[in-house]
Amino acid sequence: MKHSKQNKAPLPTEVTDIPEIKPGQSVALLQELHILTRDGKLNQDSRRKLKQVYHLYQFIEPLLKEVLAEKGSVSLVDHGAGKSYLGFIIYDLFFKPLQDGSHIYGIETREELVQRSQELAARFNFPGMSFLPLSVAESTTSEQLPEQIDIVTALHACNTATDDAIDFALKKKAKHMVLVPCCQAEVASVLRKNKGKALGKSALTEIWRHPIHTREFGSQITNVLRCLQLEAHGYQVNVTELVGWEHSMKNELIIATYKNLPRRRPAERLQEVLETVGLEEMSHRFYAEQGTV
Repeated sequence: MKHSKQNKAPLPTEVTDIPEIKPGQSVALLQELHILTRDGKLNQDSRRKLKQVYHLYQFIEPLLKEVLAEKGSVSLVDHGAGKSYLGFIIYDLFFKPLQDGSHIYGIETREELVQRSQELAARFNFPGMSFLPLSVAESTTSEQLPEQIDIVTALHACNTATDDAIDFALKKKAKHMVLVPCCQAEVASVLRKNKGKALGKSALTEIWRHPIHTREFGSQITNVLRCLQLEAHGYQVNVTELVGWEHSMKNELIIATYKNLPRRRPAERLQEVLETVGLEEMSHRFYAEQGTV
């Protein structure tokens, strides 16, 4: 008895066949990024990842439009790019039709991921994308990047990479920063080291006396210091959630826009916080603009 062969589900020809995908996106690109499966489906992990990137894009798109309207072109650097999901989706949704020198730079230390992204950009004819095998810190002085960058993003850049991205953006005079910090361990380690000296200074030290609180408070105060640092350089800062907590515990989204705001008060508060929690030795990382304190 012969069994009839079942036909495979046809590959979607239009992205509107998949409700989660935005109109105009390349199905083939999403498959190469392993967001869509070969038969054009989304698994649960990909759906979660895509929701994060789309939600972030909702914040980034108005910034891109603003810079484009002001300057006629826009440059964006994505730090800790990884497999460059964010960069490719931004390019596919916004940069692809532009013919004005607009450019996305992906910064990533793992050379195999850089090479893979370079190949993917060439395959899909995305000439306005470059990928550099550099650390965030190295990229600040690299001659492969222009002297001024309009928008800096860092999605889940671990530990000090977010601080390096902020330093990069400040030195490149970025108009906008969009940051989703991750794994902030450095401040917690300094709090832990100085705990013995700090315990007698103030009742506030009870906030981080227990190890689990040291870790959680260290993560929280890291982002507080980052926001104060940005304000101390004239930026307007907004902090919100990236997505619901059911998707990610590393969920804080920091958006900073340069407005040339008064710097002295946030610079003073930055110094006060560092001194209050015993983090004076970290003032080289969380620094105010010179001359404001």
